[in-house]
Amino acid sequence: MRSLTRRLEALLFISSRPVPADRLAEACRCDEGDVAAALTELCDEFAPGRHGIEVREVAGGITLAVADDCADDVRRLTGAERPDDLSPALLETLAVVSYLEPVTRAEIAEVRGVSSEWALGSLEERGLVEQKGRADSPGAPILYGTGERFLKLFGLRSRGDLPDPTEFALGVAEVDELRARLHANAERRGV
Repeated sequence: MRSLTRRLEALLFISSRPVPADRLAEACRCDEGDVAAALTELCDEFAPGRHGIEVREVAGGITLAVADDCADDVRRLTGAERPDDLSPALLETLAVVSYLEPVTRAEIAEVRGVSSEWALGSLEERGLVEQKGRADSPGAPILYGTGERFLKLFGLRSRGDLPDPTEFALGVAEVDELRARLHANAERRGV
């Protein structure tokens, strides 16, 4: 392993956040091309299945992350929360924010059909949603968006890596099946 690769490994090990390649180059006093080559070597060394840690590109930077097959052991040891520990209301609010950002509290409530104050506050406390400024409209409501922690937690390089929302749309057959089940349940209850 080359000296620069070892130095990058040390920097990523001590950093609590993903580090952009240009910042790594600055810290190592070298050019970004050298960093890219060293990162390739580091990725090869920490390829999936080789170690309990992997090199990942998330939130616009590079980080060392626990390998997926080791995550349950780490959670048991640390008691760390998982993204799927979020309640349905929090996940729904987070989805609205991530796909529509920047978005106001009123716009989130309009999409969800319920007030989202508690959910937004909880997501802000967890660092998954953050204030992104104010809207240019009467009252200048706060605009919300996702932050670096959201990207890191969900393993995304950028918001562009979010799945296409059309992948979640129900097909005609699924809608008909749901409609039939709802009608059958309503008939059983005598509604």
